Amino acid sequence: MPKKIAIVTGAASGIGLAVAQSLAATGHQVVMADINQETGSREAAAIGALFVRTDLSLRADCKKLVQTALDNFGRVDILISNAGIQHVSPIEEFPEDKWDFMIALMLTAPFLLTRYCWPSMKENGWGRIIHINSVHGLIASPFKSAYISAKHGVSGLTKTTALEGGPFGITVNSICPAYVRTPLVDGQIADQAKLHNLSPEEVIETIMLKNAAVKRLIEPSEIGDLVLYLCADKAACFTGSMLTMDCGWTAT
Repeated sequence: MPKKIAIVTGAASGIGLAVAQSLAATGHQVVMADINQETGSREAAAIGALFVRTDLSLRADCKKLVQTALDNFGRVDILISNAGIQHVSPIEEFPEDKWDFMIALMLTAPFLLTRYCWPSMKENGWGRIIHINSVHGLIASPFKSAYISAKHGVSGLTKTTALEGGPFGITVNSICPAYVRTPLVDGQIADQAKLHNLSPEEVIETIMLKNAAVKRLIEPSEIGDLVLYLCADKAACFTGSMLTMDCGWTAT
């Protein structure tokens, strides 16, 4: 069986890096995208991946990323759309330029990447598109208007493209984790501590894990394991799904 070609965005650290490592370790050729050139290049070299410096808030860079994968490997089989940032602020103080950037990065980019990968997947009769969404793609919390709006949009994109992809062997799913132990979450802890006048430990206990049945952060490698399953042929009936990995947060 020919090696599957996988694009992973936000791949220099955190969830994206864990996913890239999992895919590479199981024989996939990975194309890692991130804006962080130095770290991304180093991590890609360590796993035999191709690194493409990409600003996913720019349409031209989204197109260049997919075209680079096609030029180097002739096809794209898997798209893992992961890149994202967080900003915590009351709505009346939320910077308008920050809104524009976050929507471009976390909603427009997944749409564009899907659109650009689609012809290759359709031609080959097989594709896996996985959005690293969030529990906040299903529910809301205060002070995260752009993040939650983008993630809810990705949930809709997941469902719509799953319906379109079914006849062509393309599945589209969202993984919706609660808080994962990543640099992004570390930043959120600091922001929430400042906003609520709490210590970092209090933020984790009273805000992040408050609604969880399992009182711990999720490890990035656990996301990587789920991605591997969804990319397998045995997961072909999973499509249009919001797979919650939230330690029981949404069970109530």
